[in-house]
Amino acid sequence: MSTPRYPDPTSYILGITRDIWEDRGISLLETAYAPEMIMRNAGGMKIGNGAVINDTLAKMAAFPDLEILGEDVIWAGDPGGRYLSSHRSVITGTHSGHGVWGPPTGRRFTVRCIADCSVLDEVIDDEWLAYDTGDQARQLGHDPSDYARARILAEGGPDAAARPFTPDQDRPGPYLARGNDSEWGQRLADILTRIMSKNISAIRAEYDRAIRIEHAGGIGGWGWQNAEAIWMRLRSAFPSAEFRIHHVIGRSDPAQPHRAAIRWSLDGRHDGFGRFGDPSGAPVHVMGFTHAEFGPWGLRREFTLFDEVAIWKQIHLHTGGF
Repeated sequence: MSTPRYPDPTSYILGITRDIWEDRGISLLETAYAPEMIMRNAGGMKIGNGAVINDTLAKMAAFPDLEILGEDVIWAGDPGGRYLSSHRSVITGTHSGHGVWGPPTGRRFTVRCIADCSVLDEVIDDEWLAYDTGDQARQLGHDPSDYARARILAEGGPDAAARPFTPDQDRPGPYLARGNDSEWGQRLADILTRIMSKNISAIRAEYDRAIRIEHAGGIGGWGWQNAEAIWMRLRSAFPSAEFRIHHVIGRSDPAQPHRAAIRWSLDGRHDGFGRFGDPSGAPVHVMGFTHAEFGPWGLRREFTLFDEVAIWKQIHLHTGGF
């Protein structure tokens, strides 16, 4: 085993992100990512570091000034020396190159991303990832639904288009743990389970009255009513979908609030009104991530991310109408 470059998991995740994305060390992905690593991006699945390198190069070509600013790294280890980090970051850039977003527009964007990375000996070999593609689409001048439809056509139509990630595509990876048993992770898991069970009163019972909430699509606000409306509009779009929690981390670190990170999913039909228009009956998988910070009066900051464009793409692939 080689000597570690970084003293702790947080330093590694923040450092390797800067090395690759800001210092343009794309070739570092050949060693920072395992050759057969599995990346489950909400927008599609990739196998191997070669696919990740090519995707990274394409993003940088379209946004040459791209920066990734690390907001938080919430991690949990296991006795074998492996750990999983849930890394929340802010991505900024200017659309000055060609790519999947079309010809350069000169528009700037600022969006969030959350990546859950399994790391062993400073090598990432398993990953779950979602960009706030819906918010990025809006900032670059697109409606997320229309952009999803345009991508299907650009990729060759419904039969040839790349599929968003769904559980039937998955394959076993090296990371098998489910997080840790911190009370803060368990507390967030209980809150989300109650909300997804349509017990919306859990928000007033558990959230700080001055809660700051930020969700996919650049949607956010202050206070209980904003939190209630945001969660209800998501759940009401998929009222019969099954909610599952896949990974739970809680941490209490010096000079930081108690924090938690959860990876979850919704699987079912688009059979209700809400964030995604009229019910379409489409089978939909939502890969969701929630980070939270707790204060003396309850949950005081909440960040939830999923990929709106990936959801719209699943809906359009079901309904057709191209």
